[in-house]
Amino acid sequence: MLKVQEIRELIKLVDQSSIDEFSYEYEGSKIKMKKNGGAKNAAEFMQAQVPSPVSVASSPQPVPAVQQAAVAEPKAENSAEQEVKQEEQPDTSNLHKIVSPMVGTFYQSSSPDADPYVKQGSKVTKDSVVCIVEAMKLFNEIEAEVNGEIVEILVKDGQLVEYGQPLFLVKPE
Repeated sequence: MLKVQEIRELIKLVDQSSIDEFSYEYEGSKIKMKKNGGAKNAAEFMQAQVPSPVSVASSPQPVPAVQQAAVAEPKAENSAEQEVKQEEQPDTSNLHKIVSPMVGTFYQSSSPDADPYVKQGSKVTKDSVVCIVEAMKLFNEIEAEVNGEIVEILVKDGQLVEYGQPLFLVKPE
């Protein structure tokens, strides 16, 4: 059974992360947490309230310009944002991703005053420790899993990371 302090840590981690739902079951005990349920439902409700554009050919009544602008603007912004994101993302298909094996806090070094385990351009072997992920006061060393060179560090020191979140991009040898 989990202690109250451990439950508080779980709540804190879930609250700081971008996940909306978390469940944990161990030896007959269950914990289920949800967040942002009201905000999501409110957003869905607001989208349902936005009137859809009516084509002029099928309806003798013209659609007011205000409604057309309100519906058309977000689509234009989204397509522009998607184009920018596509241009920014380099081809990572040939790179190995080192991912977080758990939810926790990412640390680049063993202590605040120590040098980082790796930097961009560092050579690593499959047994090299590249970072630490701290979860509930346990510090877990994360290994590279592949021989190669660190191309990019995807998270910042002290950042909360999620299970399966990419931490590093490695160019395999």
